[in-house]
Amino acid sequence: MAENVDYVIPMYQRNYAWGEGEITQLIQDVIDYMLKEQSAPQNYYIGTLVVFARQSSGKTVYETIDGQQRLTTLSLLASYLKNRGEPALAWYDVLRIRFESRERSQKTFAAIFGGALEPDPTGFLAPQDANEAIVEGYRQIQKILPRKLKDNKITPSDFARYLLGHVVLMRVCVPPQTDLNHYFEIMNSRGEQLEKHEVLKARMMEALRKDPDPERSRRCLHLVWEACANMERYVEMGFTPAQRDAVFGQGDWGRFVPGDFAQLCDALVLPATGKAAPGVALTLDELIEPVKAANNAGGTAKEKGEEAPERFHAVINFPNFLLHVLRVMIDDNVPLDDKALIAAFDTHVFKADDPVATIKQFVFTLLRCKYLFDHYVIKREFAKGTDGWSLKRFKWNAAGESRGSGRPSYVNTFGTDDNAEGEVKGENRRILMLLLAFHVSTPTRVYKYWLNAALKYLHDAHRVQEVQEGAYLRYLESVARAFVFDRYLAGDDQADYFEIIHVRGGQCRRRRDEIAGIAGSGEGGIASRLMYGHIENNLVFNYLDYLLWLKHAGDPQVANFEFTFRSSVEHYYPQNPMEGQVRLPSHVVDAFGNLCLISHSKNSRLSNFMPAAKKEYYRNNRIDSIKQYLMMKSAEWDADAIRAHGQEMTRVLVGSLEQQVDAHAAAAEDPSM
Repeated sequence: MAENVDYVIPMYQRNYAWGEGEITQLIQDVIDYMLKEQSAPQNYYIGTLVVFARQSSGKTVYETIDGQQRLTTLSLLASYLKNRGEPALAWYDVLRIRFESRERSQKTFAAIFGGALEPDPTGFLAPQDANEAIVEGYRQIQKILPRKLKDNKITPSDFARYLLGHVVLMRVCVPPQTDLNHYFEIMNSRGEQLEKHEVLKARMMEALRKDPDPERSRRCLHLVWEACANMERYVEMGFTPAQRDAVFGQGDWGRFVPGDFAQLCDALVLPATGKAAPGVALTLDELIEPVKAANNAGGTAKEKGEEAPERFHAVINFPNFLLHVLRVMIDDNVPLDDKALIAAFDTHVFKADDPVATIKQFVFTLLRCKYLFDHYVIKREFAKGTDGWSLKRFKWNAAGESRGSGRPSYVNTFGTDDNAEGEVKGENRRILMLLLAFHVSTPTRVYKYWLNAALKYLHDAHRVQEVQEGAYLRYLESVARAFVFDRYLAGDDQADYFEIIHVRGGQCRRRRDEIAGIAGSGEGGIASRLMYGHIENNLVFNYLDYLLWLKHAGDPQVANFEFTFRSSVEHYYPQNPMEGQVRLPSHVVDAFGNLCLISHSKNSRLSNFMPAAKKEYYRNNRIDSIKQYLMMKSAEWDADAIRAHGQEMTRVLVGSLEQQVDAHAAAAEDPSM
């Protein structure tokens, strides 16, 4: 903003609305890029700022059309660093952001820029003169930035220099003759700016111009991309009935038929008559607007019997899913952080020896992986006023002879209803529970290596035959053991995720006989690694709960257990008991036998309560953990009970390694393993 310009937030723009989540993410993203190559800092391209340039009083004024939330937050960040006296912002003496016809917003920003909120709000504007959203945004920066800098060992001065010198906004000016009313009508109908994955699609479309039959290939890419981009919808619903017949098999549309991109192109681009479809000229809004693309593909939602789009919620978004697919396709250590989306595809696709062939392979792999993801990975399902986790496949129920009439249904991927009597431990339910244990252990998208493992297995197994539930379950259990014993409890001998998944095929290298003396401290280091503060990932607790769920399924409380997002490790016997209660030694209270995983809110509320009080609380509340439930069944909870419970839980955990031998034997007989 050093040039002689102003950035105006026009009246028609909505008010500033970023909160803690968005501000935290922006700051963390900047820090992540800053730490990548500190000796030669990389630019962080933070997004686009779409503006309309006009002249006012002899200087350029940029009317901000899109990107004002990001621009306002960056201006607040710069104001905060200036107010701290950072030398890199000594030049920043004139506020360059203005709010058109919004006096309260302008006064608020001017006061913040002048330091009225540093170090406290004494003398700040009266409440009726202040924009509370902007004030709250600045307060969040005051709170978040120092903490993030401290956590990452970065000085404010270094951060300020990087922010100013290497965080890049792409300023895009719309042409002077642009009809802004029409432009906003288009922008409002889309509701978002061009995303990285849309840029990626456009680059692939451009690269396919070099294909011998470019229009056909590009049309295929377009149809596949738009069908896959909606992660909340089963991919079959992204195509016309005739296309579904060709791609997913006539009948219930529950198979994946094409064997490569050429066959996929035949299925999607050729009509039922077998005659080649004419070349299709795609307008920009067709390329980037999923609603129009779906309608142009044939049939309205009503005609196709589509369920409400909010019925299913996926565990991953589309940009991250693209990285998973690329990682599976090339079998290389591609990062799963969508900030690296463009760079990853630059390296592995656009700079490949044959980019056109690589793009075709990716399009085919994308559709196959989305089909596998929809059928074999859990989703959150909202139906009939309730919600819960499901593992279901798509099934079409035709009405009469017309393939376009009927309705979709969603049935368990494997077997019958797992809630039926005697089927509590059916394989569909076991796979669902294990996938859910993975998911709640790593809710952050960029660390979903379990999903990469599942997709890698499904992709490879599906090339041989339809996915078999027994083999899939044994594989997921093996991956869980590998993550727990080869990574989270391995100390200095920690295996890399890529090694576990792509080199060793998900197999755990630890064996039961390698971990001796379960009850003592010489268990290959496992006892010390199970102490409070040493457990690297919550999957250790969740995998144990999965094993306990299998072991105690006859208990109704256990049989009805479901994993939730629990993030706090609780000391059942408190670390700091209330006055008058016995304080146990730290090596006892921090031992695995005294720990369980519960929600953060409950840990805050119950942390200093004695076990009897906690047990009373849970008498009328759903349990957070099966391990916790077994702890509460003990009549007394003292050092001896903690030791005994810890030994039993470690036996269950380590005992699962015996299954590894059985899994190896099964794999030798089953080619899908």
